[in-house]
Amino acid sequence: MGKIRVLVVDDSAFMRKIISDLLNSDDRLEVIGTARNGKDGLGQISQLKPDVVTMDVEMPIMNGIDALKEIMQKHPLPVVMLSSLTKQGADMTIHAMSIGAVDFIAKPSGSISLDLDKVRDELVVKVVAASASRLSVKQQVKTADVKMIAKTPGRKRADRSLVAIGTSTGGPRALQEVVGKLPSALAAPVVVVQHMPVGFTKSLAERLDGLSVIKVKEAQQNETLKNGVVYIAPGGQHLTIEQADSQLIAKLTMEDPVKGHRPSVDRMFASISSLENVDICTVIMTGMGADGTDGLRKIRERQPSVYSIGESAESCVVYGMPRAAAEAGLLHHVCPVQSIAAAIQQRVNLLEGVNQWK
Repeated sequence: MGKIRVLVVDDSAFMRKIISDLLNSDDRLEVIGTARNGKDGLGQISQLKPDVVTMDVEMPIMNGIDALKEIMQKHPLPVVMLSSLTKQGADMTIHAMSIGAVDFIAKPSGSISLDLDKVRDELVVKVVAASASRLSVKQQVKTADVKMIAKTPGRKRADRSLVAIGTSTGGPRALQEVVGKLPSALAAPVVVVQHMPVGFTKSLAERLDGLSVIKVKEAQQNETLKNGVVYIAPGGQHLTIEQADSQLIAKLTMEDPVKGHRPSVDRMFASISSLENVDICTVIMTGMGADGTDGLRKIRERQPSVYSIGESAESCVVYGMPRAAAEAGLLHHVCPVQSIAAAIQQRVNLLEGVNQWK
């Protein structure tokens, strides 16, 4: 099998050299060319036909966002964005995810990062994963296509419902598809873990809130969860759910990462397993690895009535997390991302008659 061919696009000659050296240090990768801006990058793509492109967000002449739009329209291929740790950089990166970028890397020291070697392993892993990714979740799939993996659990009378979503690579675009279809009157709060570093989840929440009728926000410490609100776990912190009297409370912790992740889907799911008189609907969507499977197993052990939804292979950007849960026999309903919001609503509506908390 040949090496993965990568084109590096960055307006800094220094950064082009550093990124190229980091990628070339892995035997699976080969940098076949570099470009100084988006316009130059488009020309190189036509000539070199790379497998993956790394794209700086902020560049003169043509920035990474405009170049990405052109790539998705004319030369669809996997793109990994490199972003500065600024509010503008985060906003632009989240926008890039919605356009079609597979993933992103946050430069540790801003636009000219002198310590990019600190994220070398992350860069390599994400470029390798991008090479095997599906470019678009807007695939030609039958939205009614549903596979049942495990026997559907019986329902017990519950005081309220809770929806818990976990996702990683490709998640921002998948969340836009799912959250954007949820009604403002959803009779359950929704908690979300999206693997992202500090500073980016706030931009994600703001973008989703602007595109959705349901309210979307970053979760805050000791916040009481309300129906019809989506709570995004802040980057760099675990989101767990506790009960206090008749309320569900968001707790943010700086506990050690779980299998390299903070926030972690496993950690959030594990906390949910202790809830009483709550009908739980879990959702696992696109992402590398198996985060969520162990946590879902813990929920199942303590809460036999949990209902689990997984994104199907055909719509996942990376079919890793849902596949792990499916192979473990932990999913009840598997469908394309376009059908997940409807599946969530159907499950929550079944309990709406006994759900007394608004």
